[in-house]
Amino acid sequence: MSRTQFDQEEVSTRIIQEYVPGRQVTIAHIIANPDAALCQRVGLEDAEAVGILTVTPGEGTIIAGDLAMKAADVTIGFLDRFSGTLVVCGSLDSVEVAVEAANRGLQSVLAFFPAKVTRT
Repeated sequence: MSRTQFDQEEVSTRIIQEYVPGRQVTIAHIIANPDAALCQRVGLEDAEAVGILTVTPGEGTIIAGDLAMKAADVTIGFLDRFSGTLVVCGSLDSVEVAVEAANRGLQSVLAFFPAKVTRT
């Protein structure tokens, strides 16, 4: 029996299941007083605080960035709509306001499931 005949006769079904998250903020974290080496390693200017959000779907990151910047005096250190990552920098108070505003705004405007805001 040839390989082609065997493959055609021994056809089986394989089901692959994946978890595809819906509209959600999966990470909302604030780093107070990040080490200068950490900032440099990830390509950020020295900052008093850094806020990190991960949003699914990734396009929601653009909206999260808009909400964060309108709520507080922060700069965007990084925004990637493909991975859904948003990093904002500024004073600790500003970063806290920005992360909270983005998290709540996505919840209230687009019915996203918010993340618990964590801090280190």
